Amino acid sequence: MCSVTICCKILPCGVLYKLRVYNRLYADSFYQKGPPVPKPSPSTSTVASTPPIAKPPESGKGKKLLDQYRDVLRIKHYSPRTEDSYVLWVRNYILFHDKRHPKELGVPEIGQFLTHLANKREIAASTQNQAFSAILFLYRHVLHIELDEIQLAELRPQRSKTVPTVLSKDEVKRLIANLSGTYKLIAQVMYGSGLRLMETMRLRVKDLDFDNHQIVVRDGKGENDRFSILPDSLIQPLQFHLQYVKALHQKDLADGLGSVYLPYALDRKYRNADKDWVWQYVFPASNVSTDKRTGITRRHHIHESFLQKSIREAARRANIDKHVTPHTLRHSFATHLLQAGYDIRTIQELLGHKDVKTTMIYTHVLQRGGLAVKSPLDQIRDQKREYIAVPGGPAVSRITVAKPLSRAMGQRREVKSPLDE
Repeated sequence: MCSVTICCKILPCGVLYKLRVYNRLYADSFYQKGPPVPKPSPSTSTVASTPPIAKPPESGKGKKLLDQYRDVLRIKHYSPRTEDSYVLWVRNYILFHDKRHPKELGVPEIGQFLTHLANKREIAASTQNQAFSAILFLYRHVLHIELDEIQLAELRPQRSKTVPTVLSKDEVKRLIANLSGTYKLIAQVMYGSGLRLMETMRLRVKDLDFDNHQIVVRDGKGENDRFSILPDSLIQPLQFHLQYVKALHQKDLADGLGSVYLPYALDRKYRNADKDWVWQYVFPASNVSTDKRTGITRRHHIHESFLQKSIREAARRANIDKHVTPHTLRHSFATHLLQAGYDIRTIQELLGHKDVKTTMIYTHVLQRGGLAVKSPLDQIRDQKREYIAVPGGPAVSRITVAKPLSRAMGQRREVKSPLDE
């Protein structure tokens, strides 16, 4: 007698039992060998196939030592110029020791290299310090090797105190008069605002604030921003110059170019910002060039070497018997402000010095008292007439120092650029 309950009791012993055995064997083979993967045929599409496993990023161990050195410098936001200089010194250090790895070298070998630089190549103390800093950066931040600090302190050369070259106001006028075009305008900005050479070259349109008569210096020395004065006499010439620059930018856009370098990946953060007018350089180059890092063709700023050659030639034509460089205009800016009676702290902020001791070097032309120092030789000449000046020689004038202004109670005098005087 068969019923549903009897059939349900019989099935587990028959068909269901075979199903259980089959599933158990299939499951064991699945977990041990994995699921069977069908072989793709040539006509079968491989879109739904298993994606390949991503390879881990390449570590720095496979790179060359100098490439690792550059990577660490860029991580710490060293300037491109410092990066090139440091890499060059480390390469010379390795070549000097017959291409031995720096891990095999130590403080004695560093001392031998610095001695070679000082005795054989006769480099200045500041250059020797730069080479020393580049080698220390290699051991501390790339190789992570601790050196004896006491022995290293004995190797560091002592920098000598130098006096900056300063032009008189008459010499500045003669120098600028012998310049023309864009280079004359650049020299006026440097002297009128006290900017460094590369700070002037890297000025962008948005950094000129004509309404507030000020210039915003971005990423100055030490990646610090600051404000400086914009001379009143330069507002109209700069506005005329920007009209020419804007026409040049529009021509580049029509030619499919018009992009400019933006730091800190701002071109990815702000779309099309590299082609925006406010980001363009105030003093662009006459020709486009290809960026060696990115391979992008764009218009960079004027190369600083052109201004250096122009100022050197202008100083020769102006009969200025001094070693004149673009940085001399910055020295003259600070000195002439001191002569005009502005306090040292104000000049420190305009120049962007971290320490006021750096600004104090410009007081070499001044005297602490209210009168300038008069040589005793001149006093003898005035009293006894024993010394006679050379006929046709320039007249000597003493510099009278104005009393520095007090910054107490928030009172502060408005700074007037020496270019406007």
